[in-house]
Formats: sequence, C-alpha cells, structure tokens
Amino acid sequence: MSQEHDGQHERQPGSAELFDPETDPLATYVLEPEDIATLLRRVVSSPGAATHTSHAPFTGAPIAAVPLSTPDDVARAARSARAAQRLWAARSVRERAAVLSAVHDLVLERQSDVLDLIQLETGKARVSAFEEVADIALVSRHYAARARRYLAPRRVLGTVPGLTSTRVLRHPAGVVGIIAPWNFPLTLTLGDVLPALVAGNAVLLRPDPQTALTALWAAELLEDAGLPAGVLQVVVGDGPTIGAAVIEHSDHVSFTGSTRTGRVVAAGAGERLVPATLELGGKNAMYVADDVDVDVAAEGAVRACFVGAGQVCVSIERIYVHRDVFDEFAHELARRTRELRLGTGLDYRSDVGSLTSAAQLATVVEHVEDALGLGARVLAGGVHRSDLGPWFYEPTVLVDVSPHARLFREETFGPVVALYPVASDDEAVAAMNDTEFGLNASIWTADARRGAALARRVHAGSVNVNEGYVGTWGSLGAPQGGWGASGIGVRHGREGLWETTRLQSIAVQHGAHGVLGLPPVGLRRLFDLGTDVWPQVYTELLRVMKAARLP
Repeated sequence: MSQEHDGQHERQPGSAELFDPETDPLATYVLEPEDIATLLRRVVSSPGAATHTSHAPFTGAPIAAVPLSTPDDVARAARSARAAQRLWAARSVRERAAVLSAVHDLVLERQSDVLDLIQLETGKARVSAFEEVADIALVSRHYAARARRYLAPRRVLGTVPGLTSTRVLRHPAGVVGIIAPWNFPLTLTLGDVLPALVAGNAVLLRPDPQTALTALWAAELLEDAGLPAGVLQVVVGDGPTIGAAVIEHSDHVSFTGSTRTGRVVAAGAGERLVPATLELGGKNAMYVADDVDVDVAAEGAVRACFVGAGQVCVSIERIYVHRDVFDEFAHELARRTRELRLGTGLDYRSDVGSLTSAAQLATVVEHVEDALGLGARVLAGGVHRSDLGPWFYEPTVLVDVSPHARLFREETFGPVVALYPVASDDEAVAAMNDTEFGLNASIWTADARRGAALARRVHAGSVNVNEGYVGTWGSLGAPQGGWGASGIGVRHGREGLWETTRLQSIAVQHGAHGVLGLPPVGLRRLFDLGTDVWPQVYTELLRVMKAARLP
C-alpha cells in the first residue's frame, strides 16, 4: 500500500506490444471486404440507407460502414419474423433443440474467426473473447439438452380430484425483441437468441452498431446450424432511432444496458403491456474475509475486476477487505495488477485489451481524476496508455476513495477497482448492500459455510463464494438477474427460458356427460344439490382434502 500516484508511468518489461496504425491495421487481418459485404447484407435496411462506420479500438482504424435500419425497416423485419415464427413454432421442441446442438459444434469449430472478430470490434484481449465462445457453447448445450423438460406441460391438482385434470402449458410469446449492447457482442446476442428460439419464438435482434459484425456472424452461424430463413431478423441503429420501433413490434423485450435506458425500455414495454427482461447497471462488490489465503483471493480479484478491461456487467468495482489482511491483500493485488500484460495482438499473449470507445475512456479518466482530487491514492495503474492504442487504460487499483467521489457509487465500467477496509463481516455486508444496484457480488473466505451464510445476506441477484462471477454465470441451470436498479427478470436456467413464453392453464372436467352409461358427474351434480346443500357438502370435501394432505 506504499505506491503513490505521481503521474509518471514506468513500462514493465514485456507488459505491452506497441502498434503502428500505418503498418499494422488490424482490420485487414480478420475479414476480407467481400466477407464483410456478405455479412452486412443480412441487415434489414432500405436502399440508400445511412451508415455507421465502426472503428477498431486497438488502432482507431475504420472497420466497416454498417447500413442503418429505419423504423419502417424494423416494422418490415417484424412482419417477416412473425410470418416465419408460425412455421418455426409448429416444429417439435426436439427439432428446435437440434439447431442449438449444431450451434454448439459450429461455434467451437469456427472459434478462431469469431475470436478475431470480437477482438476487432471490442478491443478485448483474446482470453476475454474466448469467454464468449465458451459461454455460447454452454448455453447452446444446456438448452439443447433441457428445453423439452423445461417446456413440457405440467400437471397440477384439479378442482375435484379424480374428475378434474389440469395442465399448465407454455406457448412462445411470438416475436422477441432483443436490444443488445456492445461489450459482449456474442454472449449478449446469441446467448439471448438461443433460448428464445428453442421456445418457438422468432427474434428481432438489434445489436449495437459498433459490434454489428459479430452479431451478423452469429446470424450466419444459426442458418448454417439449420435455423430457417426469416426466423431471426437483424436491424441496426441507435436506441433513440429504432429502439422504440423494436419495442413496438415485439411481444417480449430483452434489453441489456444502462439503468437509465432500461427505465425507458421498461416504460415503452409497459405502455404496450408486453413483458420485458432487463439486465442493467451494477456497482458490484467483493468481500475479502480475515481467514483467506491472500494469494488466492488476489488472483481471483484480478480476474473479477479486469477481464474485458472491466467492461463486464458483473465485474467487481468495490472490494471490502478485513483490516487484518488489508495491507497484505492490497500489496498482492497491486503487484498482480502491475504484472498484467496489455496488448493488441490477435493471440493469447495479452491479459487485458483496450476500452471499446472514447466515451468509455472518458468516463474512466473522469472517475479516476475525480477520486484523486478528493484524496484517493493509486496503488497500480491510473495511466492512459496512448502508446498502445487510442483507448487503452492501465488496470487501476485505488485506496482512500472518498464517499463523495463519483467512483464511490457510480458504475465506472472500466478497469478500475477501489479497496476499502472493514472491521467485521457485518460491516462488510452493510457496505456491500449500500447501493441502489444488486447485480453480482463476491465473497472470499476459507470457510465455505461462512461464505454461504454471508452470501444469503447480500442484496444481489447472484453471489459467488470464492469466485468473482464465473461460478453463477457458468451454472446454466441457475437464473441470472439483478435486484433493484440492476434490472428485472432473468436469463439462464428454466426461468430464463420461461421469460419468452406465455402461460396457459387448461382444465378438463371428466364425466360431465356421463361415462360408460353412468349418469353425469362432477361440479354440475354438486350444484344440482341446491344452494342450501352444496356449500355444506363442499365444506366437508375441503376438510377431507386437507386430511389427505392434498396440495
């Protein structure tokens, strides 16, 4: 805890690879122009459409001029999706699941191509991009194997046991609108598309214009896996321009992004009385208890804080450390952070890549400088690495952050974490819960029972013990969602699949017309007893049902 921020940067040997945008334009490494043109033709847009030019975060070089959709294009795409959905929903769950099974194999076989593409569009290190490939393999395999069980009709006890048979069915919602962000262009597009498809829905997908090529690559992969043409429609544009149109033409809306925009999406969906699944902001916290192996906890914290350059919805931005291990943990975390390798290569030699945009860099710089102005100190990082690329920022560890600093409560969404000492488990839990957000949390302790007990007290949709976020996220049978300002609804598990379905209860009354020559039975015979008798009879029946322990 001794290194002060002096505004100077000392290069760590082997920590970075320099780039030369004149001789090393990464955009030329990934796709040939004809390949890009093929992908762009999948965007539903009109002739002469305006375009958005995306840029490679590693170099600032242009990638592609992506055609933009209009609200009329969205309406046209929705009509096509709705027509295709009827035939898709008529297929058996087994047939739909077979497409997901094929996706699993194809995404692993073609991972080199999509890893290049993800790095090109987001600036991630390759190891962070691989998390997306692994995630899609897990999601596709899980729902391919479980969808039939998750969607199977469910029998429940009828009104009159033996005479009433009742089943609960799940029908596809219809057209699911997915408004996806830029930070996980494969996971947060295809990962949400797959459960919607296996449930029998068509999908109207709006990826962020910065990462549209990855989403279009995923659309191509789905068709190669056997998805009929038209079931997935891709429109591209910013939220204010086409976001409202996606909501207007969808039967269920899935949105991942900021809390501010999420409230707008929720209001639009509510106006139409269509359900919405929203994963929003977070200020995710970690607690390091007094009994930890500091080396183990610090290694886990580095991954939890800096994967994807901190541009991960569930990454850690606050760490509360027990006083007994604070100095040791802070020293070890700072040491490991300084050793992270920053670089631009399309290979596994770098640990951390670039921020994705100038806007994200600006937020990170503003938060750090504001905290420093209010007395915070830098243990590691705190430097904009323009020698590597336009939007690189060193992974940063801060201490002594004032409660008045923006970074104290606001989501930074970058490679910055602040450490705070606490005296007890109770103080740690109270501090972790002192936020409007409740997306993800992490607890590190050598005592698994202690960790599980503390986890139950944390106000967050997912809590990991001795892991940052992979434990819950990778448990595909468990729902993943936020509390409070972090959203509503979930993804993953049967609950995530159910989000895009409609419930229907069907009760069949047997014997109403008689059976095998017997007179009619059932509720009609009960009501025929007269209003002065049947309530007494039914009262006794209710007592018998309780005595028989019928639910």
